[in-house]
Amino acid sequence: MILRFEIVICVLDTYYFACYTADGYLHMEKTLQTINALKKRKLIEDYAIAGGIAAMFYIEPILTYDLDVFVILTRDKKKSRVIDLTSVYSFLKKRKYKWKGEHIIVEGVPVQFIPVDELEEEAVRKAKAITYKGVRTKIVTLEYLVVILLRAGRKKDIAKVEKLLAQAKAKMAVLKKIARAHGLQDLLTAMIKGRNE
Repeated sequence: MILRFEIVICVLDTYYFACYTADGYLHMEKTLQTINALKKRKLIEDYAIAGGIAAMFYIEPILTYDLDVFVILTRDKKKSRVIDLTSVYSFLKKRKYKWKGEHIIVEGVPVQFIPVDELEEEAVRKAKAITYKGVRTKIVTLEYLVVILLRAGRKKDIAKVEKLLAQAKAKMAVLKKIARAHGLQDLLTAMIKGRNE
């Protein structure tokens, strides 16, 4: 599977993820170790990989530019009405990671940290634990990924949903239950009906 981000080319399959640049070879496991350090230091409560990288865990390659990471803030930060990732970004800045647009480049991989809402928090808590090159991480389940992308509703998100439903084996009862719980059952039903026509 191939991902592109300007001069970064990333290759992913179930057992392997690495990024290549004109200057050399970057390792995804180092990116995951850094994200795990945020949790270990209690700068975040938990996280899960989402977006295009999560989709590629279930389907054939798709174009994606970054690693989307849903983060659950620590309890003291959740009490505030202001989303505050200052401690996360300070930790990463001390490690000399740089900003590029809306991403922070962690070990060569563009990462976007996304504080969760109710649906995304549920997705993180029920995410699938995996080990990648000896590094523990979590990935949003197929069913939650479909509902989250469906809710986002952008053209590229709907295209991912169509691919996920066509290529992966979603547990339809689970998928419908999640969609119903978050008021998205009509969108899901329309998507499924449209695929079957």
